[in-house]
Amino acid sequence: MINRILEQQKAVHEVLSEDRNTRHLIFGYQDLDVLESVSKALGPLLEFTDALSGEDYVSVSHIKPVLSLFNTTILAPEEGDTDMTKSLKKKILEYLNSKYEERVTQELLDVASFLDPRYKTQNISVNDVPIIKARLVSEMKMMEHKHSVECRETRVEEVSPPPTKKAKKMLGSFFKRSTASVTVPNRSHCCHRS
Repeated sequence: MINRILEQQKAVHEVLSEDRNTRHLIFGYQDLDVLESVSKALGPLLEFTDALSGEDYVSVSHIKPVLSLFNTTILAPEEGDTDMTKSLKKKILEYLNSKYEERVTQELLDVASFLDPRYKTQNISVNDVPIIKARLVSEMKMMEHKHSVECRETRVEEVSPPPTKKAKKMLGSFFKRSTASVTVPNRSHCCHRS
């Protein structure tokens, strides 16, 4: 939205200047400086927001690499940044980093990144890699044990047949009527306008 205003600022200026009641809405140079600073800070985040909000694929494994990218490149202060742009970038980074700073959250993100073949140990502390490996091996062993117990229990249950479920009605079945039971009202006595 801000980029569109900056692109179309001449057209907006012309439209607003034609009416005396809207002239006060014309952007001054300070307004444009603020919009440009905000656009420079927020612009790069748009693509990441779209990529991380997908519903058709898992995106949790991307969080740690994206945070690392934000901290080192995307939101790092640049030479040509205004004070406002630098301040916005700093605040955004502080906010994002605080959202994921808890140890439990960090462990979850480390495991998710480790299991993603694109990232593996790329953004994980060297000291945490053996801990993550041990945790995953332990969880796989527990899952294997649980699965073998469930298989044994299933074999015992196979002796008795499962209870039959009553078939659910489909929504359309509530609206079905035979044509013989539906009567059309006689409209011959209705008033007609001419």
